[in-house]
Amino acid sequence: MADTLRRLSNSETCKLLQDKLEDWYKDYHINSCDQNLNICCELLELNSRIQGQLFTILNVTAREGGQYAGVETLKSRFLPWLGTCFSNSSCADTSKLNNDMFQESLERDKRMRELSSSHEKELYKLETQLASTRLELNSVRQDLLEAQMELEETKTKSATTLLATEDEILQLRADYSLRAAHEKVELRKLESEEDYQRQIRLLKDEISILSTEKSILHGRLSRSRSPSPIRHSSRSTSPFTRSESPTAAQITNSSRHSRLISRFNDIYANDRLDAQNLLRRYVEDLEMVQRIIFIATLESFHAAKMAFRQFKLRVRKSLSPSHMGPESLEDAVIDYIVRNLDLYDVQSSVNEVINAMNVNPKISFPADVDFILISSFIREVCRVAFAMQTLEAPLDIAFAVDGELFSETKYRRTYDSELTAPLICYHVWPALMENDVVVVKGEALTKRGALWSPRRSRSRSSSPLRSRSVSPGRTLASRSRSPSPRRSGTPRF
Repeated sequence: MADTLRRLSNSETCKLLQDKLEDWYKDYHINSCDQNLNICCELLELNSRIQGQLFTILNVTAREGGQYAGVETLKSRFLPWLGTCFSNSSCADTSKLNNDMFQESLERDKRMRELSSSHEKELYKLETQLASTRLELNSVRQDLLEAQMELEETKTKSATTLLATEDEILQLRADYSLRAAHEKVELRKLESEEDYQRQIRLLKDEISILSTEKSILHGRLSRSRSPSPIRHSSRSTSPFTRSESPTAAQITNSSRHSRLISRFNDIYANDRLDAQNLLRRYVEDLEMVQRIIFIATLESFHAAKMAFRQFKLRVRKSLSPSHMGPESLEDAVIDYIVRNLDLYDVQSSVNEVINAMNVNPKISFPADVDFILISSFIREVCRVAFAMQTLEAPLDIAFAVDGELFSETKYRRTYDSELTAPLICYHVWPALMENDVVVVKGEALTKRGALWSPRRSRSRSSSPLRSRSVSPGRTLASRSRSPSPRRSGTPRF
């Protein structure tokens, strides 16, 4: 019996029966009638299994007690229970229980129908909303298709407009290029006409010069034939005797113009490099050497122009009392200067240039040498600058200052320049100008941030005017400052 009871306790049938009862209670109103009946039958089956095992234990226990053991218990408890199970009252209770269950089933069916109807209503509402949503989606799709069609039409119109605009642009460019070509042709025609007029004017000037020379020669010939002491005395008192060289008289303005420009280019290509190589023996900094040469060129032009003005004033003062002839006094003065360029005191201008360079704060020079080293370069620049002032339109160098904006029309960049730098760090060679028109380009170095770099000391000593006892160029400088005899002959230019 103990084994049977142990198996009953370990089988967990009672626990399973309790769990099923609890689950049935929870899902009773949700399940259908058939589902509830099936669950009830399952519970009865489980209960019958438990009752069968209990009856087996009851039988075994009664046998173990003997023939008369447990009789009182069976009589008092088991037999009355069996009687009540088969009595009428139990049947009435069973019928009542069945009626209650039937009522509950009816109520459950009613609830199920109500839930089903409410579910159908909600489903109908959802279907109605879905249909309306589908209609709205179709309308949105239709609007999207229409918008896409409008966009395609707009793209087509824009492409057509763009093509038309490109055609118009091409036509405008073609018209502009044609107009520019016409303007260039007209400009060339005007330039050619100006050249022709200039040549005609030059020829007329030559004719007038020749006629003037002819009249002057006839006058001199007539005066030489008629003895007049007053004439001879007045001519002999003039300190400037005009040269009778026909070569200088035949040099026209255009030929001297081209010769001077050629000589200016030769100075840049040859004399400048010679002076640069000479200075590099004493100054290692190439920038300083180039600055020295550039400032020497500027000072040479300045000194030559000042000397030309003074020389011109002296010639005008000397020729004005005895001036006669069809030519004007100014033409006679210029003609005299052109014929007697060798009377120009170049050495005084060279000395002025060297003195100006000695006090210039932008350049420095070793203390044991002097700027007399480049006196030959300064002399050539002074001669060319002096001769350029005698032209009909004088040639001059452009104004230059460090830090000015670089101009492609006036300067060329050096090989070590920064091509994107807009400002000039320092100038290497000045530009040659004629009435604000660039005739020969100069050269400059462009560099970014050069103007903001710390400047080095440019002073050569504590005093700009130095006095040294030993100098390799001092004796030569003292000799060069002595007045030189004036040369006579054919002018250099």
